[in-house]
Amino acid sequence: MISALILAAGQSKRMGQPKLLLPWGATTVLETVIATFKTADVDDVLVVTGGHRESVEALVRDSARTVFNPDYAEGEMLSSVQAGLAGLKPGVEAILIGLGDQPQMRERSVRAVVDEFRNSGASLVVPSFQRRRGHPWLVARLHWDEILRMRPPVTLRDFLNRHADEIHYVELNNSSILQDLDTPEDYLKSRP
Repeated sequence: MISALILAAGQSKRMGQPKLLLPWGATTVLETVIATFKTADVDDVLVVTGGHRESVEALVRDSARTVFNPDYAEGEMLSSVQAGLAGLKPGVEAILIGLGDQPQMRERSVRAVVDEFRNSGASLVVPSFQRRRGHPWLVARLHWDEILRMRPPVTLRDFLNRHADEIHYVELNNSSILQDLDTPEDYLKSRP
């Protein structure tokens, strides 16, 4: 089983309002991300909340499970991934680490990462566009204890760099794996 951990614990300081709740097409930014993972046949979707917890949990209660990151104010992805790992269902063999503010992400990108994992057995699969790492990336159970033991200032980027020779890259021909929404300008430029 593969679970998606959607990191949705940020405080949206640069956006000035809860960016995950902003309209995106007929729905919201976060609902679009959840739908993309579900359309790509990901077995389980877990949203890691933090800032704007009540609003985010109310929004997704019918479409995804949630877990709260009590350390969300520290602003690091690591604590959200650690909270997500603690909230997984039994039997999960790998997680996809996705961003809640990445509604441009495409279903075929998610499927490409999952297919590479299933076909190669690689313990780390990372999508790439023009040699730049993106999201969602996949990490198998083999590495979870190491991630759970990590403490700042060590980051997930440090983790990937430490395991660079184990990463299977999936080269994609679209930049959606690199795009997220941090500022009002990002949102207005990208909105459908």
